[in-house]
Amino acid sequence: MAWFEDIEIGRVIELGSHTFTSDDIIRFAEKYDPQPFHTDPEAAKDSHFGGLVAAGWHIAAVWMKLMIGARETAPKDESKPAPDGRQAPQGGPSPGFFDLKWIKPVRAEDTISYRTTTIEKVDLKSRPYQGIIRSLNEGFNQDGELVFSFIGQGLIERCEPYAAPSEG
Repeated sequence: MAWFEDIEIGRVIELGSHTFTSDDIIRFAEKYDPQPFHTDPEAAKDSHFGGLVAAGWHIAAVWMKLMIGARETAPKDESKPAPDGRQAPQGGPSPGFFDLKWIKPVRAEDTISYRTTTIEKVDLKSRPYQGIIRSLNEGFNQDGELVFSFIGQGLIERCEPYAAPSEG
């Protein structure tokens, strides 16, 4: 993981892909979102979706798994040591997210490819050793159609403490 200062706006990280099988859709939904269009292929045919679809929270949970996987496999030499001796920046937690959208249904056997793009960096006077990174997170189906998006936020350690500009 990079220090806050080293993360560039516009940075894109391809997180990976996941194929949603009927069994996975049903298993997740039976446990966490037991609505017929997620749990019963026959009943789903009569729904407004016209067939079985993945729960939105299932789509989001897969994004989270892939995001953590990308973080764990990122090059360890990405960051220089901090002047105070800290070797690697810590990320998290998240202060929340916004603008969550499930744009198109994800159906059985759809493969969703996820990515995250840094869109904003926020300095924190109250936390001089951290900043907030805001990212646009997206999922695209095998046809290139956007099916899922949200703006996420994460606290990221700074290499050097933030010094607010002096007022003059």
